[in-house]
Amino acid sequence: MTSEEDWGTDDYTDGAATFGDRVTAAREALGLSVAQLSRQLGVKTETILNWEADRSEPRANKLQMLAGVLNVSLVWLMTGEGEAPSVEADGADGVPAPLLQEIRAIRIEQLRLAERLARLLRRIPG
Repeated sequence: MTSEEDWGTDDYTDGAATFGDRVTAAREALGLSVAQLSRQLGVKTETILNWEADRSEPRANKLQMLAGVLNVSLVWLMTGEGEAPSVEADGADGVPAPLLQEIRAIRIEQLRLAERLARLLRRIPG
């Protein structure tokens, strides 16, 4: 099955799809609501809706977190180039979906902690 078949359409891999289209498609493919995604990223629901409607784009740190949560590459998320994510109940290597979700949540928490550490380190004089 090709990536386009996984998504059921090639609308998200051609030049017509926008950043917001890809965010929406990846979120829906994972079965996440806007509220769930906003909680995982630590942003307001309105922020996600603005990204999906192409009214705004995330800053670099949130963009990296967004790609991680949605389990897509940064390149695909930004440009639509490369392999579109496949939609499977479990991972390609047979890893159960709940385990993948927990791993993803830990990675997101790591990014948040790294950002917090960087902010604290910038406050050290000298």
